Amino acid sequence: MATISVIGGANFDISAGLSAPFIANDSNIGHVTLGYGGVARNMAHNLCLLGHKVHFISVFGGDIFGGLMRDYCKNVGLDLSLSDQVKDERTGLYLCINNHGGDMIAAVADTEIIQHITPQFIEKRLGELNQSAAIVCDTNLQTESLQYLLDSALAPVFVDAVSSTKAQRIIDALHNSKNGKLNTLKLNLKEALVVTGTQSAEEAAAQLIDMGVENVYITLGSEGVYCRNTERDRMFPALPVEVVNTTGAGDAFLAGVVHAVLQNVAFPQTAQYGLMAARATLLSEQAVNPEIANILL
Repeated sequence: MATISVIGGANFDISAGLSAPFIANDSNIGHVTLGYGGVARNMAHNLCLLGHKVHFISVFGGDIFGGLMRDYCKNVGLDLSLSDQVKDERTGLYLCINNHGGDMIAAVADTEIIQHITPQFIEKRLGELNQSAAIVCDTNLQTESLQYLLDSALAPVFVDAVSSTKAQRIIDALHNSKNGKLNTLKLNLKEALVVTGTQSAEEAAAQLIDMGVENVYITLGSEGVYCRNTERDRMFPALPVEVVNTTGAGDAFLAGVVHAVLQNVAFPQTAQYGLMAARATLLSEQAVNPEIANILL
């Protein structure tokens, strides 16, 4: 399998699942789970489960969560030799509340530590990055760091938009980059509409292609995914699933797409593997489901 470099956030996840419909301004009955997450970390873990050698490049704090996260990443097979630790910073934390159907009501991401992944940080690791078959990152990275990757990476770059607020970072990076190209961008519908100011997935994808994105995947939750590149577009329906938890499903989708691309699956059929990876994650309480390793192209 290929060597892949994944750059971005590693968060300790605190997920609350409700047992009944949400009641505002009150204590709700449910269950709370702890886990290891972060968009980039989830993608790295999934790609490792799919058989790839993965350099996970992130920044860990000097707190207890940072130690737990580093140990866990190593135990699941991630190579942390290009990562760093900032002892006086706190490790990223992610808190989410899901309704009784498994869909997110609200979430808070404390990811300030990722600001230490600067263009200079990336430059020191550029040699290893450019030996990768693919570079995968999230928009927890600042605009300047994303732009540096677009300008300097020799390997194809795949980006997860993360949120409607942070998605603007990759758009700004794309506008400011020297080559004005990005291999792949994955967004959900809200993110796509916000950054393009359009009213539909089709319009948003067309605008993103005009901006320089070569392959666009817009996930639509229970409706599936809409894909577009410079040559064609297609909608794929979602796979049937009884949702346990939505956290990490989008991350698994992009990991599945990257895996399919590196297996020479043609666009847009790559999205089908992304949907299978997402479905596996929806069946798990954790952000990564080890059963993803059993999915075959």
